[in-house]
Amino acid sequence: MTLVAVAALAACSFTPKYERPAAPVAATFPDQASPVAAQADNLAWREFVGDARLRDLIALSLANNRDLRVATLNIEQVRAQYQIRRADQFPAIGLAAAGNRQPDANGGIASTYSVGLAISSWEIDFFGRLGSLKEAALAQYLASEEARHAAQTSLVAAVASTWLSLQTNDELLALTERTVATRQDSLRLSQLRFDNGATSALDLRQAESLTAAAQSALAQQRRLRALDLNALTLLVGQTPPSALLPPLPTMPAAVAANGVAVPTAPVPAAPMLRDVPAGLPSDLLTRRADIRQAEQQLIATNANIGAARAAFFPRISLTASAGTASSSLSGLFESGSWGFTLAPQALLPIFDAGRNNANLDSARAGRDIAVAQYEKAIQTAFREVADALAGSATLGDQLTAQQVQATAEAERFRLAELRYRNGVSSFLDVLDAQRSLFTTQQALAQTRLAQQQNQVALYKALGGGWTP
Repeated sequence: MTLVAVAALAACSFTPKYERPAAPVAATFPDQASPVAAQADNLAWREFVGDARLRDLIALSLANNRDLRVATLNIEQVRAQYQIRRADQFPAIGLAAAGNRQPDANGGIASTYSVGLAISSWEIDFFGRLGSLKEAALAQYLASEEARHAAQTSLVAAVASTWLSLQTNDELLALTERTVATRQDSLRLSQLRFDNGATSALDLRQAESLTAAAQSALAQQRRLRALDLNALTLLVGQTPPSALLPPLPTMPAAVAANGVAVPTAPVPAAPMLRDVPAGLPSDLLTRRADIRQAEQQLIATNANIGAARAAFFPRISLTASAGTASSSLSGLFESGSWGFTLAPQALLPIFDAGRNNANLDSARAGRDIAVAQYEKAIQTAFREVADALAGSATLGDQLTAQQVQATAEAERFRLAELRYRNGVSSFLDVLDAQRSLFTTQQALAQTRLAQQQNQVALYKALGGGWTP
């Protein structure tokens, strides 16, 4: 009966029963009538990314990125902390040797020597204090694993987004180089016409200004491309191999109609990302690694309340030893010198100046903070998915409209050039059409990039990417 009572007491726990807080978001995403069952959590990044170069570059970053390496090592550190808390529930047995010399009642010196196995201050966890601390350490360990998953998802998305940006900047760089060449040709023609008195200085200065603007844009594009390469170098953890960078864009020959050459934009790359259904906001609770991390941290703070409550009850510890003892070193290992000691201790707090109450208040406040952080993680995830869905719904229409606009601007430039050659309109009309065409082609490439990066953002927001 005594053993049963001890076991029952050891099973006691003052940790509050954990209940997952309700998600503080709507049941569906905005403008979502009939959601499709999402598969983002089952869609590995290798399946999401269709380009072989980008897949290999992401794999290289997963092997070399320092932030991801730190997140992995944090798991090992927190797991060791959990093992320490678990070991606290068991007695630590060691080999102990002791000697004691003190005056006796007869005025002499009494000596005592002992050697044997000893247990020092083993706390018997009657009220679950150590168990609650172990539960909190386990939750922190699981949270560190989820943090690593979240770091991997962010890394995959960052590499993909930067790679796409580099691809677009290569296209814009090629477009700008062609535009510079076209405007330099126009400048030479304007200079020739001005020298022969066929045009005014105003047309010449307009051509010079437009050429300088194109050269300025060329320098800017070269700088942006260099920044993208630097960002990839940091994400990958080394200089990206040239074979894994985006291929150079294909530049078609300038379209010639009625003797007028119209500068064209680079051929856009083929689609390389899979579409991902959004599902329901409730799916994010099990999909997003950062939400699962926040929930594990909430569980840890909940367990800390149990440890703080248990501190109000007696703390029972046991010190024991078993071995040989003798009044002289020479007789320490003789027969009949075996002995043992057993010293249990129970300490009930009576006055601690409010320390235990303060610890309990701190634990409860920590849980309330963790609840707010968990709810904020859900709301942030909801907003990120909703933003990405809004982009998916509108960027396609915007891209289509800009393609129509680019076609119209190309035709406008051709007609303006033709009218100028026939003396119907001024050179200012040609320069304005040329400037509008270049701006529209730039915007078209940037919108195409925004659409691709929005796909990456949606995949990340839905929690995909961390599957090994």
